Amino acid sequence: MGLMYVFPVSLEENERIELIQVATEKKEYIILKTYGLPMIFWGYLASSFIVLASMWVASRSVIDKLLSYGDTGLAALAYLVYFSLIITPIILLGFFFYEKQIHKHKNKLIIVHKLFFLKIFSKKINLDSNESLEIIHFMDSPNMAKIYNKSELKLFENRGYFELKAISNSKSITIDRHSRKADLIKIKSLLESY
Repeated sequence: MGLMYVFPVSLEENERIELIQVATEKKEYIILKTYGLPMIFWGYLASSFIVLASMWVASRSVIDKLLSYGDTGLAALAYLVYFSLIITPIILLGFFFYEKQIHKHKNKLIIVHKLFFLKIFSKKINLDSNESLEIIHFMDSPNMAKIYNKSELKLFENRGYFELKAISNSKSITIDRHSRKADLIKIKSLLESY
């Protein structure tokens, strides 16, 4: 998710990092929370809502007309459009109220996904050791700009991205991915210190 939802990379970003003292130990555990989408995306959301509202106003009479025919095929089409115009804004809004959290304490790592402030999914990982985190470069396939190797195509090369992985029972589990390796290195060192 680090390609769109970014984690904090230092303790100075304390609005997205929580340090919680464990009552029975002197050690704290850390919770990293992703940042929301940039403000420009709220403008995109507002313009999408305007388009969807225009579509709703324009199609309301047509939907009512299709429902009045009594044909099941036309009624199904009308309900499909009707529910699409209702569900689409909710799904779009969900992108703005999504949050991913990483909880780390010793060899225990918990990844929590929240939507509209409610936990929808969590995954517990028991690390092989406290330093069982690794960063790998991922590239599915090079594109034609890389193959032709021309200077004017250099900006169009597929450079891939980097993945932060946890090693549990000798299996590699993806925690986060990012286009900048330096940020993942900082997140890795932050997690390994707790």
